[in-house]
Amino acid sequence: MERKFLPICREDMLERGIKQFDFVYVIGDAYVDHPSFGHAIISRLLQAHGYSVGIISQPDWKDKQSIAIYGEPRLAFLISAGNMDSMVNHYSVSKRLRNKDSFTPGGVMGKRPDYATVVYGNLIRQTYKRTPILIGGVEASLRRLAHYDYWSNKVKRSILLDSGADILMYGMGEHSMIELAEALDSGLAVSDITFVPGTVYKTRNKEDIYDAVFLPEFQKVKEDKAAYAKSFYRQYCNTDPFMGRRLVEEYPHQVYVVQNPPAKPLSQMEMDDIYALPYQRTYHPSYEAQGGVPAISEVRFSLTSNRGCFGGCSFCALTFHQGRIIQARSHESIVAEAILLTKQPDFKGYIHDVGGPTANFRFPACEKQLTKGVCQDKQCLFPQPCKHLRADHQDYLKLLRKLRNLPKVKKVFIRSGIRFDYLLADKDRTFLKELCKYHVSGQLKVAPEHISNAVLEKMGKPNASVYDRFVREYQKTNEKLGKKQYLVPYLMSSHPGSTLQEAVELAEFLRDLGYMPQQVQDFYPTPSTISTCMYYTGLDPRTMQPVYVAHNPHEKAMQRALIQYREPRNYELVKEALIKTGRTDLIGFDDNCLIPPRKIRNVHKKGKH
Repeated sequence: MERKFLPICREDMLERGIKQFDFVYVIGDAYVDHPSFGHAIISRLLQAHGYSVGIISQPDWKDKQSIAIYGEPRLAFLISAGNMDSMVNHYSVSKRLRNKDSFTPGGVMGKRPDYATVVYGNLIRQTYKRTPILIGGVEASLRRLAHYDYWSNKVKRSILLDSGADILMYGMGEHSMIELAEALDSGLAVSDITFVPGTVYKTRNKEDIYDAVFLPEFQKVKEDKAAYAKSFYRQYCNTDPFMGRRLVEEYPHQVYVVQNPPAKPLSQMEMDDIYALPYQRTYHPSYEAQGGVPAISEVRFSLTSNRGCFGGCSFCALTFHQGRIIQARSHESIVAEAILLTKQPDFKGYIHDVGGPTANFRFPACEKQLTKGVCQDKQCLFPQPCKHLRADHQDYLKLLRKLRNLPKVKKVFIRSGIRFDYLLADKDRTFLKELCKYHVSGQLKVAPEHISNAVLEKMGKPNASVYDRFVREYQKTNEKLGKKQYLVPYLMSSHPGSTLQEAVELAEFLRDLGYMPQQVQDFYPTPSTISTCMYYTGLDPRTMQPVYVAHNPHEKAMQRALIQYREPRNYELVKEALIKTGRTDLIGFDDNCLIPPRKIRNVHKKGKH
């Protein structure tokens, strides 16, 4: 297969003698031909199946001609907002515009619109009234049915309707993309393609919908938060490719949005084939003058070993997008890619990561998942590891050993995060020992997220005692190895269930730890997570019990400040929080206190230190 970037302009199209593309792919990111970018995988996969693809990267959404540079595609337009939801890409949790877009040349902001999938879809429809439009990617996947939108603070309808598209692909998309391409290529009308797993379509013919679960109609979930919570959890429980049912959502004027069951997970051979496609492994050279695409630096010397996550954190959308069944590449495939990395002229001997959503997951949580799917009514690791869980790091250890023994490789890091409760569930501590000995560079980042068990329960995270146990074992292992290495815990403020009392509890934990995090993540209500459902409805959709939610910006600022209570700028907020919670015992000069009774300012006179 030809090792070139795909065409990005009409000149490329004419140069290659292409009169009409089979697919025109409109993307909100810069064009980066690397398997960490969804558009690269889908376009290369289509190419491998004999279809031609033209790329339109970050078109000017104010100009209809920007999506017409190639003319009409033979089969369909494809749309992806990019590797992130466009609203998360644009705005911080405080809804302030970010100052950098890592997926745009030079990191420049403003090269894609808000709600990019919707804008691009309508832009295409203005010119091409009947050409099939297929949408996919994270933004479309997580907005496939009625969803709470944090930025507008309202329940929005399926993005399929607002974008004017014909079909939505959710999840990772390889299986559904090829099945759709073959169906269109065979001459089927897009309106007749209603059978592809991993897709969502719309219809007015209720009688044609079969074997389906009807969710509450859109108007109901828009007006009734309890109905929304119940509907969301029904969707959440139907994300499994083996057990998931067809779901239907009714809209006004007898419009039905139908979500087919998820596509089956990729086999190891299919995963290997996808990562063996002829990627250029970097951004298009036309971006060089603008400073390149910053996002490539995070993945250029990293290796993807798996997909999916059975961790089940409430605030994470992975269950909704990649699913809970782990799919993994073979050692041979990963080692072959690693050898490619060592041949890059700027490779310095360091592989930055070997992992996926969770680095130390290399196979499904239990034997039954690949034939019967995941359990609808319980998690693999929460509240305790399931008795059927296969906690075994032997395969991952063998892979890491092969990689670090490659010529030119000095060090192999693990940066994508490990699940420490899964590590502890493995009775063999060899992985912990080798992790500390070979794969940590001074600091290991882990994600306990909180220390209050009441909050952890809402997060779907293990009890605080589990993290305490991991900390002790990590320290003990490093002592035996004669290493001084530290843990950097990721912590989250203002998650549903966290009152000021729990925030104070977290501050006390950090005091006892002698650690103040440099970064704190405020809870961000992104589309289609259990936590976002809690944030909007005030209900835990798993139990339908009320949940406390901090909506007030000032209270959220206090919760965040408590995590960084030592920062002078946070003094007044911390003091206010301690007074409000009746914890003035933490204001004073004792070792147990968080802050002194009054703000003490250090006045440095010139020449004095």
